[in-house]
Amino acid sequence: MKIICIGRNYSEHAKELNNDIPDEPVIFLKPDTAVLKGNDFYLPEFSDDVHYELELTVRISKGGKYIMKENACKHYDEIGLGIDFTARDLQSKLKSKGLPWELAKGFDGSAALSNFVPKDELPDEIEFRLEKNGDIVQHGNSSQMIFGIDEMISYVSKYFTLRTGDVLFTGTPAGVGRCGENDLLEGFLGEEKLLSLKVR
Repeated sequence: MKIICIGRNYSEHAKELNNDIPDEPVIFLKPDTAVLKGNDFYLPEFSDDVHYELELTVRISKGGKYIMKENACKHYDEIGLGIDFTARDLQSKLKSKGLPWELAKGFDGSAALSNFVPKDELPDEIEFRLEKNGDIVQHGNSSQMIFGIDEMISYVSKYFTLRTGDVLFTGTPAGVGRCGENDLLEGFLGEEKLLSLKVR
C-alpha cells in the first residue's frame, strides 16, 4: 500500500504558508508505517510544532499506469478523510536546506485514516471540515481543489503504478494549525463524523 499525498492543492492553504500556487501537482509519499493505529495520536519527541491537515482521501480500487483523466473515475469508488500530520518546524528546516520533506511528513502515525464511503453516495461537490475541541478550524469543499481527483490520479499514474488499496491524500484547505496535548480532533464528511482522535 502506497500513501500518495498532494501538497498545496488549495490556493488559500498555499497562501497561508507563503507558498507559490503550483502549476502541477506537488507530490510526496508516506510509508505504510505512517498509518495511525487506533484513535490516539502521540506527539513525536523530535518536533515542537506538529500541525493537523485534514484532507479528502481516495482509495484506489483498480490499479493502472498512465491512466487517462477521462478514465480515472473507474479506478476509485470510495472517498474518506485523513489527517496529514506534519512536523512543521522540521519541515521548515528541511526546506531551508533544499532537502526532502519525508522526515516531517512520513513519520510513524502521521497518516490518520477514516473509514471510506462509496463515492456514489456523495455529491459532486464534497463538503468536509475539522473540529478541534468542538470548534471548526478547517472547512473545505472539493470544488476548491486546484487539481481535481481525476486529474490527480492521471498525473500520479505517470510516475507511480497505482495498485488496489493505495490511498491518495488530495490536499488540505486553509486553517491548518498546531496540535496540543489532549486536543480532540474530529473530521466530518458532510454532516457525518468519520474521524475522531485524541492527541497525546
